[in-house]
Amino acid sequence: MTTPELIVPGELTFAQLRRLVDTPDLTVTLDPSCRAGVRASAELVRRATEGDAPVYGVNTGFGKLATQRIQREDLAVLQLKLLRSHAVGVGDAMPARVVRLILLLKAASLARGYSGVREEVIDGLIEMHNRGVLPVIPCQGSVGASGDLAPLAHLCLPLIGEGEAWFDGHCLPGGQALERAGLKPLKLGPKEGLALINGTQVSTALALDALIAADKLFEAAVITGALTLDAARGSDAPFDPRIHAARGQPGQIDCAAAYRALAVGSEIRRSHLEKDDRVQDPYCLRCQPQVMGACLDQMRYATQVLVREANAVTDNPLVFAAEGTMVSGGNFHAEPVALVADALAVAIAEIGAISERRVAMLVDTVVSRLPPFLTPEPGLNSGFMIVHVTAAALASENKSLAHPASVDSLPTSANQEDHVSMATFAARRLQPMLRNTAHIVAIELLAAAQGIEFLRPLTSAPALEGVLRLVRSVSPAMMADRSLARDIAAVHHLVSAGDIGHATERHIPELQALRLA
Repeated sequence: MTTPELIVPGELTFAQLRRLVDTPDLTVTLDPSCRAGVRASAELVRRATEGDAPVYGVNTGFGKLATQRIQREDLAVLQLKLLRSHAVGVGDAMPARVVRLILLLKAASLARGYSGVREEVIDGLIEMHNRGVLPVIPCQGSVGASGDLAPLAHLCLPLIGEGEAWFDGHCLPGGQALERAGLKPLKLGPKEGLALINGTQVSTALALDALIAADKLFEAAVITGALTLDAARGSDAPFDPRIHAARGQPGQIDCAAAYRALAVGSEIRRSHLEKDDRVQDPYCLRCQPQVMGACLDQMRYATQVLVREANAVTDNPLVFAAEGTMVSGGNFHAEPVALVADALAVAIAEIGAISERRVAMLVDTVVSRLPPFLTPEPGLNSGFMIVHVTAAALASENKSLAHPASVDSLPTSANQEDHVSMATFAARRLQPMLRNTAHIVAIELLAAAQGIEFLRPLTSAPALEGVLRLVRSVSPAMMADRSLARDIAAVHHLVSAGDIGHATERHIPELQALRLA
């Protein structure tokens, strides 16, 4: 049996978050040192219920109804009704890997000891994760402020025996899923419903899920760009380290080093060191470090923000047991997540945009000096003509999807919640963009591999030859027209799964340095 992963509230790392997403059967355990703080904050809430002072979310209504006092005998049913009334999401259900991560982010946040919930609530979330009870969470219905209210309500309904959840491959009523997993429904205490549905855990989990996928895609895109440089017999002068040191942008410097390392040992490169009358390559070749480096810097910044948010306490009000106070604030506003999700969207779109430009360059015989549309018999064969059209369509679609979501705010709750982040949509739209860009990179891989065929018997760099062998294992060279739809799908899988990096068949520290920490 695998040793459970230890969750230390406030100390989650990106590497650990990646493991939690990528390992479906991973179980977790909570660091016991957090429990004293959890008990202290829960006790403070209990004492507040016995007093006469109004405490938001404990003995008052919510949002615009905060002025409404709730009788002591109704405090428990108040929390129950809160979950029921807020579970109004629509759309497709979120993927299982995202739901698992949301459960753990919510548990880790509550376990910081500032939320006033009992240990049983946190343990219930962790047990649902460990036993495979995965709530059905519709993906639409959150504006990313006052918490991810609707999706978190759907997350937590099965905890009390309601809603729906997946268990053992079946979608079941929440209570039935708990019973089959050997768990009992929880009865909520004061403030616990509010603590469960306040917070940014849904938008954060969606953004982290996309960031982890973007990490694999970025590596594949860099490798593919290096292969295209060889196929087009481009110059390696623009990758000279002195150029990039003079600018000083860290992502650019690191990317240039990776491109240089990938090109080591290329016979194709050596073949055109002399008597090549071209002075400069198109930007899509020579500006790769500048473009991809800027994208990498954005991804690295997003990693910092999202790891902080994964460790944050984002419900309201917060309980400071040491001082004996409860303070109402606005940590549930997901603006940090929204802004980095928008930055990731632009970076993902740019990775696809420059990749599409390289495909366009390869099929243009005037620029690439390869056969028109990468076919030996142009006219009789269309070759990669329409394959490029597909890449162009996907790149154009990404342009629309990259429009920043965070600049849109629509007031809700009778204008009480008058500025919202739209972080949940900002993060949710990243996966379609990643699929589009992974398809574009897959098309470029196929085009670059086809271009290399016309340069044989010369070989590319050893690292890139390993990638070529992988591509050829799922897609033979196309010397006469055939449908490439299945080939694109097969190479897309290699890109998305992270197999392209492994196919370099050698340890390249400069390439590994591009991976997010």
